[in-house]
Amino acid sequence: MSVVEEVRFPAAEALPMKVWLDDGDSPIDVIDALALSPFATGNQPWARTTNLERVRPDAPLMPARARLTRAAREDDGYESRLACGDGWTLRVVRFRNRSAVLTVTAVSDELARSVLEESTRDAIEPPAGDADHVDMGFWWSGAHGPRRTQRKITAPGWAAIQGNYTRGAGVSLGGLMTVTPADVNGRLILLHGPPGTGKTTALRALAREWAGWCQVDCVLDPERLFADPGYLMEVAVGFESDDEKHRWRLLVLEDCDELIRAEAKEATGQGLSRLLNLTDGLLGQGRDVLVAVTTNEDLARLHPAVVRPGRCLAQVEAGRLSAEESAAWLGTSEGVGPSGASLAELYALRSGRSPALPAAPAEATGLYL
Repeated sequence: MSVVEEVRFPAAEALPMKVWLDDGDSPIDVIDALALSPFATGNQPWARTTNLERVRPDAPLMPARARLTRAAREDDGYESRLACGDGWTLRVVRFRNRSAVLTVTAVSDELARSVLEESTRDAIEPPAGDADHVDMGFWWSGAHGPRRTQRKITAPGWAAIQGNYTRGAGVSLGGLMTVTPADVNGRLILLHGPPGTGKTTALRALAREWAGWCQVDCVLDPERLFADPGYLMEVAVGFESDDEKHRWRLLVLEDCDELIRAEAKEATGQGLSRLLNLTDGLLGQGRDVLVAVTTNEDLARLHPAVVRPGRCLAQVEAGRLSAEESAAWLGTSEGVGPSGASLAELYALRSGRSPALPAAPAEATGLYL
C-alpha cells in the first residue's frame, strides 16, 4: 500500500511538496520528511545543523518554548524528535552512543542560530582531564549513512613504550612522535610487520603525542570507505571539529592488506586509487588529512605506488625483537629463543603464560598489540 500526501503551506511564495510513503518507511522516515518540508517549500529557507558528542542523558536538546509534534524510537536506541516554534522547526536525532544531530530550519538565519544555540546549551558533558587518555573518533557506515562517534581511549606516552620496538623501529617511531604540521612532507604513514608486534600500540601513543595539533579517527570499515565515494567524501572533507583552532586529522586504517598489496588494483578495483588520491591527489589537497595504514604484509609485497618516495611521511617495520632486545625487555633470557620474540610473546612470558608459537606468514588479521 502506498500513500501520497501533498504538503502545502500558506505563504504565497511556497512551493508544493509531495511525500510518498509506503510499507517500507518507518516513523523516523516520516519525521525526516516533515523536518525537510518547511525548507523544501521555502517557508523556512534557512537551515543550520550541528553534531554533538558526550550528550548528557537528561539534556532536552530543544528550547523550553518548543512544541513537540512527533517522536519515534527504535530498539537500538536510535531516537528522532520533531519540534517547532514561531517561525522555526527542529529535528533532533539521538544515538545510543550519546551522540546527536540537530537540524533547525527557520525564517531567518539569526533565528536558526539562536534556536540551535539554546537547544545545545549545557548539553555536553566536559571531557575528563586524564593525561593517559585521548579522544579518538570512530567512523562506520550503517543504515543511516556514515556515522562518527568519539570515545576516550587509553594512550601510553612514547617514553613508556619505546622499549617495545626494535632499535630501528624505535628510531623511526621516535622521530614520528615529534612531527609537527611544519614537518609534514608526506600524507601516508605505513606500519608493517607480523601480528603482535605493537603497531596499534604505536598508533595510540601517536594519538597522544599529536593531541595538540591532530585529531585521530579510526575507520572501522576501510574496505567500504574506499568502495563508496560518498562515504569517502564525508570522512575526508565533511567532518568539522568543534575546536576553535584548526587541527589536522589522521585516519587510521587497520589491517588493510588487501588494499595495498601488489595485486590490490585487480582485487579491489578503485580502492587503491582512491587511497592514493586521498594521500597525494586532488582529494588530499582539500583538507589537512593524513592516513595511517597497518598491514601484516612484508614491504616487498606491497604495491609500488604505495611506497614510492615522497608519498610516505613514515615507513616503519614493527618486527620481532632480537634475542638480546627480548632479554633486556624481560630482564631475563629465560624463555627467549634464538630468534627473539614478538611483543605479544613477551607479555605472555612476563605474565607466566606460555607464548603461542609464531604464526606462519599467513593471512590472519585483527586488532593486535
